[in-house]
Formats: sequence, structure tokens, C-alpha cells
Amino acid sequence: MNAQKPSASHKEQSTLNRLALKAGLFYIFAQLLVRGITFLTTPILTRLLSKAQYSDIRLYESWLLIIGPVFSLNLYRSVERAKYDTGENYNEFVSCTSMLSYLSIGFCFLVCLFFKEPVKIFCDMNDLMFYTAFLYTFAHTAIMFMQRREKQLMRYKVSTAVTAVTVIPATLLSILLIWIGRETGHTDALVSLRVIGYYVPFIIAGIIIAAVLLFQGKKAYSRAHWRYALLFSLPLIPEAISIQIMNQSDRIMVRHLIGKEEVAILALGTTVSYIIWILEDSVWNAWLPWLYEKISRKETKDVEKPWTILMHGFGMLSWFLVLLAPEIVAILGSSEYRDCIYLTAPMLTGTLFRFYSYSYTAVENYHKKTGYVAAATVGTMLLNVILNYVCIKSFGYRAAAYTTAFSYFVLLLVQSFMEYRLTGALIIPIKKTVAVSLAYFALCCASMLLFACPSLIRYGVLAAGVLLAAKFLLPQCFGILKLLKK
Repeated sequence: MNAQKPSASHKEQSTLNRLALKAGLFYIFAQLLVRGITFLTTPILTRLLSKAQYSDIRLYESWLLIIGPVFSLNLYRSVERAKYDTGENYNEFVSCTSMLSYLSIGFCFLVCLFFKEPVKIFCDMNDLMFYTAFLYTFAHTAIMFMQRREKQLMRYKVSTAVTAVTVIPATLLSILLIWIGRETGHTDALVSLRVIGYYVPFIIAGIIIAAVLLFQGKKAYSRAHWRYALLFSLPLIPEAISIQIMNQSDRIMVRHLIGKEEVAILALGTTVSYIIWILEDSVWNAWLPWLYEKISRKETKDVEKPWTILMHGFGMLSWFLVLLAPEIVAILGSSEYRDCIYLTAPMLTGTLFRFYSYSYTAVENYHKKTGYVAAATVGTMLLNVILNYVCIKSFGYRAAAYTTAFSYFVLLLVQSFMEYRLTGALIIPIKKTVAVSLAYFALCCASMLLFACPSLIRYGVLAAGVLLAAKFLLPQCFGILKLLKK
């Protein structure tokens, strides 16, 4: 008797799983390799720059992250969802929508140019930083359009290559210019040299990519595409601003309420949390196309088990980083940054809570209910700003780490409520997410007590945790990989 042939739908699902697995793993590896280079430069910057200069650089980065989504109208956020509605006109949609973003950036530049001096004073920028901010926003927007299109098509080689040829030269050139500036006695110009060295390669790449996207799409204007992108993305502008304010407001407030040196310590703590954020962001960007396909095929029952394993996996990694915080901070900074170790637990778990909330916001974005996402995020941002102001003034700069973690936990709860209100069900049960979140927060905070103990005790706890993860998590991960390969 001949074996029964697999059904067409089963073949399609197998093809999807294999493609998602192959492309996703390649994306994660490449992103870790490329973006890890940027992270590894932190020890160099903290030693070449003064605390005040390091603070200025990180604050400038904060402003760029805030103005980017606003000036570009956040239109690149519509690219993933548009794949399911534009069909063969996908490249045309990307080129038209990106052109609308460029026009918006140009208009915002003219407005800010009219109020140039007040803007520079408010943002603590000089002329170089002011003009670079707009050129970089244009370039970054073009790169985001390209990367999101390639990601949704499960093609990661081009976007990763672009990232490599921008991040690596930018990082090396900026360090070289800072070193030359120190050696030649131009210590007052180190921040400007960092701006030139780091952002110019991105600007060049962005201009080239903008031209390529326009050539591939062969169209710069479409009323239908512009309307689609605006309806999808405009509600997400408050969400994008809110997320960045939550990420950056603590540094801005600490700078004005306490001082620049404390901002530098807080910024280094953010860099430590950036370790796990690189992993989370890479995995999520590889995961999202597969999740959208599962939702479109009404196969969401396949999502909960692998996502639960991801939650525990990143929870354990966050805990391991807390246990290694004294060593990580010693490598990234100097003895002047020692206090940063007591920020690691809340900062790492805050990043964890934000990652957990993605599973709920993705569903809302898929159904194009971006207003739900925006409303929840804006409300949480306002809570975060109020808590930051009150707690920083009352308890000092360390409180900022805890208020941000708490705000992300609230965001997780609110976004799950929004998904339930939208669909009447939750792909990931909120009780499970809350239990996992609180367990890892308590574990990470309790582990900071070990900083006062001999290092061997911490290493012993770390070894036990690694063995525990290897015993219970690795077999489940391998099981999921086998399932995807079938």
C-alpha cells in the first residue's frame, strides 16, 4: 500500500516553517554579529570620553530616537502589514510610502530651521548636531523601509549586508576620529568628531537605499498607498513617541534634576540591558513574519508553546546577566561606574516586560487596530513620566530604573486587555505572562544581594542556573526545531 501523500496545506505549512526557521536563524546570527560590534565599543568610549561627553553622546542618541518616528510620520511601520493587502504592488507601496516620509522630514526640517536657535538650546545641540540630525533621520527612514520589506519577505541577506557596511565603518571611523582628537589635543571637539564619524556612513548609505527603493518601485506617488500608510501609521506615532519617551525621559530628567555624571551611569546601565535587547529584537524580527502568517491562516494554536519557551529563555538570560553585572560593568566602564550594577535587575527585567508585551501588540497591528496600541502606550508613557519625576526627586536617579520597569509591566497588562477587547481571546494567556514576569523580576532583584558576597557564590548560583536551563529549556527548544523541520 502506498503511503498517503501529504496534503497541499501541510506542504505549504512545512515550507513556511522551514523558510521562517532558516531565514530567522540567519537573521538572528547576523544581527548579533553586526550589532554586537557596536555594543563592544562601549568600553572604549567610556575610557576615551569624559562622563559629561559620554552623557552628551547618549542624550543626542535619545533625541534622534524621539524625532525619527515623528518627522517620518512613522510610515515604515505599515510595511509589514501591507504585504498582505498590496500583493504584486508591494515594491510600489514601499517606494511611494517612503517618498511621503521624505517629504514629511523635509517639511519638519524647514519648520525647525525657522526656530533653529530655540531648538538647539532645548536639545543641547550645536550646528553640526542640528543638521546631522535631519540628514540621519532621512537616511535611517530609508534603511527602515528597506529592512522591514526584506524582513517581511523573509529575505535577510541584503538588509544584514547593508547593516554591516554601515555599522562597522561608522563604529570604527568614530573611534578613530575620537582617538585622533585626543592625541592632537582637540578634547573639546570629541563629541562632534563622534557625530561625524558615526552618522556620515549612515547618511551615505541611506541616500543610496532611497534611490534603490524608488527604482525598484518605479513610482513616487499613489493616493491609495499614501492613504493606507497614513491610516495605519499615524495612530502609531504617539505610540512610537511614548516608547522613546519611556526609554529616554529618565536620562533627560536625571540630567536636569541631578547631573550629567549620574546620566552617564544610567546610560551605561541602559547599555547593559542592550545586551538582552539585541537578542530580543533579533528574535522578534525573525518571529514576526511567521506569527503574521499563522494569524492569517488561523493557526494561532501553534504559537503559545514556542512563545512560552522564548519567555523562559529570555528570563533566564536576563537573570544570568544580573549575576554577571559586576564583571560586565567593570568591562564596559571603569570603577567610576560601579554603582551601575544596582540598576541592572530593574533595567533588564523592564526590557523583558517590553518583549513580552510584543505578543499582544502584534495581534492589534495585524488587525490594523493601531489606535489600540497607541492609546495603551500613551497612557503608560504619561504614568512613566509622572513616576520618573516624583521618584527621581524623592529617591535619586536609581529610582528611574524601577519606574520604567513598572511602566513596562503596566503596558504589558494594558496591551493584553486591548487584544482581548479586539478579538475576544488571547493567543498567549495573560495569567501565564504575569506569572513568568513577576517570577523573573523577583529572582533578578533578589540576586543583587549576592553582589555583597564573595564572587564564588555568585558563580556557583550562575552555574546551577545554567545547568537548570540546559536540563529543562534546551530539550524543548530542540523539540520545537524538529517540529518546524517536519
